[in-house]
Amino acid sequence: MSLSLLLLLLLLVGGAQASHFYGTVMTYYPKNTSSDGSLRVVARYKLGFTSCSHSDTWSCTGNCGTQTSVVLNVVQELSGEWCQREGIMIRQLTSNAPFQLQLSGGNWIANTQGLGSWRALTEVELRNRSDTGQANRSPQTTIVPGLRVPSNCRRDFNLLAFDPDGDEVKCRIGISGSECSSCTLPSALNLSSSCTLSYNFNTSTNQGAYPIQLVMEDFPRQTINLTATSGTQVSLTTNNAISKLPVQFIVRVDAAVTDCTEGLYLPKFLPPTPANGARLFTPVNQPLEIRINAQANISTISELLFSGPHNTNRTTDAGQFILRWTPSADEDGESHPFCFVVQATNSSVKYHSELRCLIVSVGIDPTNTTTQPTTMPTTTTPEVTTPDPNQYVIGLRVRISSLFPLSEEDIRTNVIQQIKDEMIRRGVPSDATLRLVSSMQLGSNTTATPVVTT
Repeated sequence: MSLSLLLLLLLLVGGAQASHFYGTVMTYYPKNTSSDGSLRVVARYKLGFTSCSHSDTWSCTGNCGTQTSVVLNVVQELSGEWCQREGIMIRQLTSNAPFQLQLSGGNWIANTQGLGSWRALTEVELRNRSDTGQANRSPQTTIVPGLRVPSNCRRDFNLLAFDPDGDEVKCRIGISGSECSSCTLPSALNLSSSCTLSYNFNTSTNQGAYPIQLVMEDFPRQTINLTATSGTQVSLTTNNAISKLPVQFIVRVDAAVTDCTEGLYLPKFLPPTPANGARLFTPVNQPLEIRINAQANISTISELLFSGPHNTNRTTDAGQFILRWTPSADEDGESHPFCFVVQATNSSVKYHSELRCLIVSVGIDPTNTTTQPTTMPTTTTPEVTTPDPNQYVIGLRVRISSLFPLSEEDIRTNVIQQIKDEMIRRGVPSDATLRLVSSMQLGSNTTATPVVTT
């Protein structure tokens, strides 16, 4: 009897150290600050494991207050590979002093670096900012837990780095021991401070899984003061990070592919797929629809892999993938991240598209104005004596919001085509022409004046 009990205990201990971790990411939003300095903070985090049955919990140090709620829901499960769940943690605090959330356990999935245990750290800063007059809000980001790249293809993973306060967002490798257990980045991968992770083809690169353990931070664009509930202040310069978030996931380097050109084996995005870094707006309780289209002429499109709010519905329509999400009143004024890749297969080999991410802000688009179409006379050449009564020209004034600066060339080659594709989808004749007449930069917004001829 005693021998059987000992063997059972050993099996349970071994199971607790199984290789099943696919990474994590966390963001936060302050809510309901009261006159006495108390406030509520909502932390949203993603946990990636090999199965939806696995889980882990965050521990807290510092001004932790009272944890009033933790809810875990499945975002997406990719059978036989990973499951990502979204956790929503609510804490009620008596002051706006900082605190830390830590996640640790074992083990990462089997990987080429031999990493075992995991560790992640979030530093929550909620003191009032002198530039906004409000509590600090963290950068907003998310990530698909498992991304693939053929060993002979170069790939840039442009991570979403949106900050609701307008701060500069930077990424770096974590510090071993405190921000992750062992944070070394493989030699075939390099990270820019602007949060682009690049895989560079290297004949010596081993195939397999590579744990990526990054830290995302927000930096003020000018010197600011942070004021605590007690009245004490601290000054931060543009070199001082305000908050700190973990961004951890797996990059899997697969066998070489015959051709790295997008649209053959590797899926290529097509309109009306939103551009990487796009910002969308939707009011409370109004469904938002994101249409995603891709092609692969040799492999077969099979799956849309995404990370976003857990209550996002994923469907297909006429060969396109559709993500639908309806924000609640509690999410009014917040911005929520979405990231996705399209997966294709060929003889059981899996291929991923580039990673695309966008941000969805809940509320009315502040740049939205009523557009009044203007009808203009048709321009004709001297050879034409009678103008075509079925042809007309419409001038449109469009205001564009982008996370990145847009040149006129960007608008002509990318934005105009997306506008035309959407107009055709809504019933405009496919032979209509759309051209840019002029554009003007308005702060962080660009106003473009396209002309439609039908």
